[in-house]
Amino acid sequence: MCAAVSHSPVGQHQRLEHLPVAFFSSVMGLAGLAIVARKAAAPLALPALVPDVLAMIAGGAFALIAFFYLGKVARYPDAVIAEFNHPVKLHFFPTVSISLILLSIVAQHYSLGWSETLFVIGVPIHLAFTLAVLHYWFNREHFETVHLNPGWFIPIVGNVLVPVSGVGLGFVEISWFFFSIGIVFWIVLFAIIVNRVLFHHPLPERLAPTLFILIAPPAVGFLAYVKLTGDVDPFARVLFHFALFMTLFLLTQVPRLISMRFFLSWWAYSFPLAAVTVAAWVMHEKTAVEGFLQLATGLTVLSSLVIGLLSLRTLAAIWNKQICLPE
Repeated sequence: MCAAVSHSPVGQHQRLEHLPVAFFSSVMGLAGLAIVARKAAAPLALPALVPDVLAMIAGGAFALIAFFYLGKVARYPDAVIAEFNHPVKLHFFPTVSISLILLSIVAQHYSLGWSETLFVIGVPIHLAFTLAVLHYWFNREHFETVHLNPGWFIPIVGNVLVPVSGVGLGFVEISWFFFSIGIVFWIVLFAIIVNRVLFHHPLPERLAPTLFILIAPPAVGFLAYVKLTGDVDPFARVLFHFALFMTLFLLTQVPRLISMRFFLSWWAYSFPLAAVTVAAWVMHEKTAVEGFLQLATGLTVLSSLVIGLLSLRTLAAIWNKQICLPE
């Protein structure tokens, strides 16, 4: 990840060499906000233009970042290979496939054909990334406790996300396949990461925002499970309320986190907040409980403010040429 802290002169092509794959996490946040806006449009009487504009921004951001990252692949393949072999950065490669799956969800409102195309492209890529990450986990000797962080959930969250798009497109059994992978590995990884946080050195400053990723697996798991079963049963409630608890807990950490320097890893706040916000809207839809409407409304405001701030901070860092620099 690139820190917005260095002011060393670096040429345009050199900055391309240091473009991080983690940049795609911004697409996850923007697409998540577009989905939030779509869910909130009717209850909050939002103009139809709001989710439409957010959808275009998310799609445009993906296209732009993909264009430049493909340029990095073409011009600096060794840098890409080094990034893939890095014990921390490796886990951010699935942000590419997750972005495609999220855009597939966004596109379902406009075109099932486009949605299916994005799904059919994104899901096999994500499966390939999941297998590659698992291969590294089981066969590499260079992983140490210090390398472990909530970013390891990223490949797992992508699997749980598949049913949110796949069920509506008719890929029911495929959706169960990916949901099973994600939900089982989430339980295993959650225990390992809690152990790392409690009994080892604190997360480095640039990785501290990834703690918010802990919200994503239960929140997305809830959305996927409701899609697969069509109902909010006791297990769905467990997933939702655990995601809500993790959100409350991590919000108590905000004063410490916002005092840190800006890194692209701050985008780790975005998608998890969007996911739990969408989950709150679904709970309101399924239960008609007034409290969930109020909760979803509050989370919508919070998610919008956070993602808006992250967008402004990132654009300012790009304008000032303070990102994509050597670490």
